[in-house]
Amino acid sequence: MSAIIEAMLKNYRVENIHDRKNAMKEIMQEILLCGLSRAGFFKKAAFYGGTALRIFHGLDRFSKDLDFSLETQDLGFDLASYFPVLAKEVKSFGLNVEIQEKRKTKESTIRSAFLKGNTKEHLLLFYADEKVAGSVPKSEVISIKFEIDISPPAFAQFEHKYQLLPVPYEVKMYDMPSLFAGKIHAVICRAWQSRVKGRDLYDYVFYLSRGVAVNQRHLRARLIDSKYISKDAECSLDDIKKMLAERFDSIDFVQAKRDVEPFINDPSVLDIWSSDFFRQITDRLTTTNGLF
Repeated sequence: MSAIIEAMLKNYRVENIHDRKNAMKEIMQEILLCGLSRAGFFKKAAFYGGTALRIFHGLDRFSKDLDFSLETQDLGFDLASYFPVLAKEVKSFGLNVEIQEKRKTKESTIRSAFLKGNTKEHLLLFYADEKVAGSVPKSEVISIKFEIDISPPAFAQFEHKYQLLPVPYEVKMYDMPSLFAGKIHAVICRAWQSRVKGRDLYDYVFYLSRGVAVNQRHLRARLIDSKYISKDAECSLDDIKKMLAERFDSIDFVQAKRDVEPFINDPSVLDIWSSDFFRQITDRLTTTNGLF
């Protein structure tokens, strides 16, 4: 095990193979993030989403993917151009992985790629313990997806954050009100179909518990892009609260809890979840700015 990985593992309390896999994946996410930074990715792109919230703001749940957005639209953006430097940086930390862009099967403004490696091999790298890796099939693959929106909604605000491990690096990311706007958009608009994504609701509670105001103009732009509201809709704070209340009334909270439980350490915090709970805490929602 490298000294850097050993230092990063000290931040985790692991009790079983599930904990070890999650810790390994989170550290690999941060190594990938560092590699993107050193490849110059954040000269054009910004980090947002649940993993951004975990790494830089202390969200206490595991998040599987890394989400990015260009600062401004660039339909010709070439994600694969960063792969050679990214691969070199990631492999310098001992990871034996492949980085592949996902081929588009339909027109989309989202570019996707995957970092993939053998789970058993990397468990041995991280923990140097045959017993830990013994129950893992030799063919099992660890996969970390990262996506970038090349035609982002307007009015996001950005900030720069720094990390010291695996080596000091800088990330440009959405500020908290803009992150919150993205999460509220997901709560209102995400097509949950037969599986409610309780992780969206968990993050929503996280933002409110920290008194984060929402970037109203950015949320409005996202709702317009999704065709959830028309371009002439005002999207006032009361309108936002009404949209959220209608969504909460339609949620199967048993399914929502089931979705988020594998990603958190204390499922009992979900016991209070109900439409009434989410409606009441939404009264605390505030915005950073008016519309003009």
